[in-house]
Amino acid sequence: MSTVSNVVRIREALENAIVDGRYAPGARLDPEALAREFDCSRTPIREALQQLEASGLVRVAAKRGTFVSEWSVEELAERFEVMAELEAMCARLAARRITDPEMAELEAAHEDCQRLAEAGDIDAYYAANSGFHACIYRATHNAFLAGEASRLHAALQPYRRMQLQVRNRMARSFAEHEAVVAAIRAGDDLAAAEAMRGHVVIQGDRFHDLLAAMRKDVRRD
Repeated sequence: MSTVSNVVRIREALENAIVDGRYAPGARLDPEALAREFDCSRTPIREALQQLEASGLVRVAAKRGTFVSEWSVEELAERFEVMAELEAMCARLAARRITDPEMAELEAAHEDCQRLAEAGDIDAYYAANSGFHACIYRATHNAFLAGEASRLHAALQPYRRMQLQVRNRMARSFAEHEAVVAAIRAGDDLAAAEAMRGHVVIQGDRFHDLLAAMRKDVRRD
């Protein structure tokens, strides 16, 4: 396996582990342990971590090591605020530009979310939810916007996952998806943007719910 493909393999594996909650926000990533885990030298590990740092998923603290990104309450609120606006823009453009095959793909992703929400499968719903949002990013037909939204979405994944642990949040999330899909289907770009903004933005009681889920996650660790 080439060095480049090895770095990509390791980066993707670590990214999935962070997103899936194997490494919680604030967890230290030990390059030596990772080298043993992936049966490689520290060079591809270092390069993979550098790529994850560039994406915002990890941060490097001088003389301390590499850690999964963990933000203060203010930093988290700022990022969700930006994410809400980016995704609202994506929904608005998707409502204007989505093709018939892309609409069918979005409907299928939405149906997957419905099935998993009804089954109460948080982990599977979480993965399907990411696929749902990715469908909308692609339907913007704006590669730069889709890339920026995808990067911030990935960086916020651990926290979005925590949100689903809040009682009844999964059912509410699906209902919010329904409003987004209906607006995109109708070609109503303003309604699509508003519905998506409301789905993503974290404020008021929802933000307190997220903080409670974060504290519960810390106690579990």
